[in-house]
Amino acid sequence: MAEIGFIGLGIMGKPMAGHLLKAGHTVYVYDIVPEAVAELEREGAIPCKSSKEVAGKTGIVFLIVPDTPDVEAALFGKNGVAEGIQPGSIVVDMSSISPIATKEFARKLKEIGVDMLDAPVSGGQVGAQNAALSIMVGGSVENFERIKPFFDIMGKNIVHIGGNGDGQTCKVANQIVVALTIEAVAEALLFASKAGADPAKVRAALLGGFAQSRILELHGERMIKRTFQPGFRVRLHQKDLNLALESARKMGLSLPNTATAQELFNAIAAGGGSELDHSAMVLALEKLANHNVAG
Repeated sequence: MAEIGFIGLGIMGKPMAGHLLKAGHTVYVYDIVPEAVAELEREGAIPCKSSKEVAGKTGIVFLIVPDTPDVEAALFGKNGVAEGIQPGSIVVDMSSISPIATKEFARKLKEIGVDMLDAPVSGGQVGAQNAALSIMVGGSVENFERIKPFFDIMGKNIVHIGGNGDGQTCKVANQIVVALTIEAVAEALLFASKAGADPAKVRAALLGGFAQSRILELHGERMIKRTFQPGFRVRLHQKDLNLALESARKMGLSLPNTATAQELFNAIAAGGGSELDHSAMVLALEKLANHNVAG
């Protein structure tokens, strides 16, 4: 059994750290929310007062926090990982952040003798709770093989993509597909409902054909039943699409449908829905149509 550090105990990190605990590993934990730390402590985790303290306890540090500035603060801010970690250690960032910033963070850690993997995840809260996440990994093959036994505890589809930053690039691509599929499902169900068909029955029929997808299965049901508690929050998907659009501009690439999906998320956020599940994108389309999927 190993000694592991885990920073970030939100709706994703808490169950992920919990799986490592249940597998018999010693897990040192830190989060800016004391209640989250206390909950994992009750499950057997060892609480720490800072990212620095976590890094000083172990040579393997996982983190999953909301955005690029949060990762930078956890790694290089006051009482951050870089202040406590020892040469030869490895940092595994499972957040979804900028690929460009990830490469810079890996470079800075390398200067102090620390390796890094970027390993963003897909699967949402349900995937985290069920240890069924997809994990997209950037970094050296050697480090990937070293950490894969821990990935296997938290996920089921684990793929080494390439060098540092490539895992984050893959996650951005994933979020483009997810956003556009949510938009497609929302349009389809709205069309069916406005035309007078039962959207629940339309969804059931589509699940048996070529249009079948996990988003139609899970988020289509949310749209029909109006269950928009997260899940994966609108504001986080906005952040991921911002990464896509910013990177596309730098590459001279046009992503017109990604931009449209972002504008629909922006409309939801402007109406106070930034904390809703991202399936709530349908609400923006419903407003444009003056019609609800549920009728």
